[in-house]
Amino acid sequence: MRWGLRSRGPGAAAVAVARSRWGPPWSPRLPPVRAASGAGDLAASPDRGRYRDTVLLPRTAFPMRLPGRRQPDTELEIQQKCGFSELYSWQRERKVKTEFCLHDGPPYANGDPHVGHALNKILKDIANRYHMMRGSKIHFVPGWDCHGLPIEIKVLSELGGKAQNLSVMEIREKARSFAQAAIEKQKSAFIRWGIMADWNNCYYTFDGKYEAKQLRLFYQMYDKGLVYRSYKPVFWSPSSRTALAEAELEYNPEHASRSVYVTFPLRTPPLKLASLLDGAAPVSVLVWTTQPWTVPANQAVCYSPQSRYAVVKCSTSGDRYIVAADKVTSLASTLDTTFEVISTFSGIDLEGGACGHPLIPDKVSPLLPATHVTVAQGTGLVHTAPAHGMEDYGVAAQHSLPVVLLCTWPSLFILQDDCSVDEGGIFTAAAGPELESKAVLEEGTDEVIKMLQSVKSLLKEETLIHSYPYDWRTKQPVIIRASKQWFVKISDIKPAAQEALKTVKFIPATALNTMADMLERRPYWCISRQRAWGVPIPVFHHRARDECLISSQTVEHIAKLVEQHGSDVWWTLPPEQLLPKEVLSQLGGPDGLEYLPGQDILDIWFDSGTSWSCVLPGAEQRADLYLEGRDQLGGWFQSSLLTSIAARKKAPFRTVMVHGFTLGEKGEKMSKSLGNVLDPDVIISGGQDQIAEPPYGVDVLRWWVAASNIFTEVTLGPSALSAARDDINKLRNTLRFLLGNVAGFTPETDSVPVDSMYLIDQYMLHLLQGLASKVTDAYKQYDFGKVVRLLQAFYTRELSNFYFSIIKDRLYCEKEDDPKRRSCQTALAQILDVLVRAFAPILPHLAEEVFQHLPYGTEPKSVFRTGWISTSSIWKKPGLEEAVESACAMRDSFLGSIPGRNAAEYEVTIVIEPGLLFEIIEMLQAEETSSASQLSELTMASQCTLLAQEPRQRPADVTELAGTFLIDLEGGDIREECSYKVLVTRATKEKCPRCWRHTAELAGALCPRCAGVVGGA
Repeated sequence: MRWGLRSRGPGAAAVAVARSRWGPPWSPRLPPVRAASGAGDLAASPDRGRYRDTVLLPRTAFPMRLPGRRQPDTELEIQQKCGFSELYSWQRERKVKTEFCLHDGPPYANGDPHVGHALNKILKDIANRYHMMRGSKIHFVPGWDCHGLPIEIKVLSELGGKAQNLSVMEIREKARSFAQAAIEKQKSAFIRWGIMADWNNCYYTFDGKYEAKQLRLFYQMYDKGLVYRSYKPVFWSPSSRTALAEAELEYNPEHASRSVYVTFPLRTPPLKLASLLDGAAPVSVLVWTTQPWTVPANQAVCYSPQSRYAVVKCSTSGDRYIVAADKVTSLASTLDTTFEVISTFSGIDLEGGACGHPLIPDKVSPLLPATHVTVAQGTGLVHTAPAHGMEDYGVAAQHSLPVVLLCTWPSLFILQDDCSVDEGGIFTAAAGPELESKAVLEEGTDEVIKMLQSVKSLLKEETLIHSYPYDWRTKQPVIIRASKQWFVKISDIKPAAQEALKTVKFIPATALNTMADMLERRPYWCISRQRAWGVPIPVFHHRARDECLISSQTVEHIAKLVEQHGSDVWWTLPPEQLLPKEVLSQLGGPDGLEYLPGQDILDIWFDSGTSWSCVLPGAEQRADLYLEGRDQLGGWFQSSLLTSIAARKKAPFRTVMVHGFTLGEKGEKMSKSLGNVLDPDVIISGGQDQIAEPPYGVDVLRWWVAASNIFTEVTLGPSALSAARDDINKLRNTLRFLLGNVAGFTPETDSVPVDSMYLIDQYMLHLLQGLASKVTDAYKQYDFGKVVRLLQAFYTRELSNFYFSIIKDRLYCEKEDDPKRRSCQTALAQILDVLVRAFAPILPHLAEEVFQHLPYGTEPKSVFRTGWISTSSIWKKPGLEEAVESACAMRDSFLGSIPGRNAAEYEVTIVIEPGLLFEIIEMLQAEETSSASQLSELTMASQCTLLAQEPRQRPADVTELAGTFLIDLEGGDIREECSYKVLVTRATKEKCPRCWRHTAELAGALCPRCAGVVGGA
């Protein structure tokens, strides 16, 4: 509270006038003098030319700005000079007790570095640098996710038609080369961004040792019964021809589906409704589905036992239907008819009923209760195809229904061993001649609708725009398709995982509920994929029987081969080397020639989710922090948790921090078509047109990251970058003023003891201690945005607008070693030290640049090797707040009365009745009248008079100002509202040609202070 926030006097908003005499914090009007902030106004006047050399102007080579290429070039020089590349190894060699481990979630090695990478890596680096400066040994091993569909699709798309003729090994070789090239690009960028990490020991998911540990963990889970093979419905991408995990989906809210209303004739009336329906006209069950192509696979119709249902008669056709009672009116409107309600009944009364299949003669579809059925949409009765729905599969498992598809061809009404939809989403021959070779989402849907029309089971078709899952890489719709896959038994892991989450801190706290909800809804985890580029599932399949061979001996043998040669051995070695006789003999001697290596690979979420077992240090293998985008709540965070719980029943992380995604400046998604994609390299180094795309340097990017509200979507564009650059330039001006004014000051010999310092300087140390405490707390909470706001408020309000504006006379015009000046320099040196350390994790290049320009100090010349902020408890002096802030309230009244004028041209008389406020103000001025007191410095007037009662005589031109100030001491125990008056008059003395204050006795003569300084020199 510098400006009398509790003042009730006039003019409390006139702080800016305080700068009218002294100019801005930095004025570059005298470059030959290399003057730092605020020096120009003391040397530019012709009246003062002869005293110019007697004024102690700030001296520093620290530049006010680094225009154009100077910013990125200076950063590179600093990285080299200050040993950025050696910093990680240096701190690892320190003998310290604490270690901070941030586990790097591996980015995909499938493209150039982008601003999303920058957001994530810079956040991690800020956290690491903070903890390192606090004295912890940092464990941060960068990694890359090198396998999987994203990379394989990129490779195949680049090859075009040639891709169809490639063998598995040819695909793997090209995918590996592609990933390696992407890794080098990304690694180079991350290093350029100043990311401190163990760059010599990165982890890669295609490394043989990593893959071998993953295989051993897979078997560990299999041996516990947590991994199994089953025929289940999974998300399937026809465009990628593989199963997908839910984390590999993105939802298109504008997807158009063909929804249909279909009748299933009631063949067997429910027992409780038999009397109601017996002998009456035929009744059909009316269902609604957005996936007509799945109707041939129907095995049941589900209802909600808790809902009410009705038998209705259609006024148009006379047909009778069973629908949810709550849907009668809306359904009639949708079907362009009216319904007469014949009767209503409870859903539980449908038990025991059965329907005929609309497309398969003699096929019966039972009516079954299900908890997932609602009456929010549709008819309240749900078509159930276990081969094409997760919830449908749950119903089938509960009621022992077949999951396999029944052929729709009447003459071939048989059970099929496999789903009659192939890997490309095409109906197979098993679906019948009408559907064979048709794509289920296209002409297959057309054909099914025609078939329903032909048997008069279709009441209505309409287009529904809704959210639908798409393959995250191909951007094509997916389907749910039953196939034989490998699964993790989530139900057995979930309880322990949910308990473990309670011990983890989430930032923001709401992320915990999001992740817990995702985990709760997850039925199972399909970990097998039908692609080439990945870690093979170490299972052998019998040539003739549906039988798998997997044991600790076979997996350990494969793991050792992979550890030495990489996972390519699964495809390059002959079966007899993958399954040698000595291994088979340990199993009782099965014939190895009867088995072939499986062709499935592990899901990349299992791939990356086991990284904790390969990377985290120590016996506990638990990271202090996982920090990734919010999409990882259902991705890497979850797969890491599940594998860790399965293996050792504890979470791999203590804290999970989640950030949002990067968007364009207007909140739109970044895309090449919109022209709003920003390349980090162009941001840092500039584009071809350096006017249109100027070089900002990496510290601007880092400031943008820290200053953003990372817990929502983070916007970036030219305006945001320009604003970040302006913020840093303001900070540079502050730093330049500080550096320039500690020139010639040696802290070890020139510092003034705190209790001997000017009260105003002590007050600044008091504020500085509060800043240091708040900044440290914000870093502890990883609230880097708060750090930025605290720093900005301090260097703008407390320094530039307040402290710097009042101390220039003391700095420039007092004798060099005057205790008053040394007191100020002592405060400035401490302020500079705290500020630099406070922003160093965010702006490492600027912090090191400042350190290189310190006019004092010895090696090491790196702020990161000298520790965190150091303050003293004796800085904390809350009683000083009342003295300084009450004086500021009076100053505000004074400055408000002379808008736009020079405060040094006036004298002020402050009148306070005897009491607590008078005693407090008296701390700043012991004499009745003074031009050299701390009170006169605060008010910036040429002379201050402090009176306990109003003077008997006043000049005719006096301006009287009145106000009150609330004193609050001892935590509120002492509270007193005191009144004061400020009498403002024109200065009676002459202007000093050296300091410009009206304190000289004669025109053209020096004031007593300046005469003493010049004469003493």
